[in-house]
Amino acid sequence: MATVTVRQTGSPIRRKKDQRATLVGLGLNRPGRVSTLEDTPSTRGMIAKVAHMVEVVKD
Repeated sequence: MATVTVRQTGSPIRRKKDQRATLVGLGLNRPGRVSTLEDTPSTRGMIAKVAHMVEVVKD
């Protein structure tokens, strides 16, 4: 299956709890962390929800 790699660029400090939980669900919790995930619609939705704090490194 295809994978997508994301890097956290922003801090979850002073963000809503659901955005923090989304970062944890993506396997991220600190700026600079990188996570490789399966490319599914649910994963893409999570990335879209916290797009201001993450960047897609590879598709």
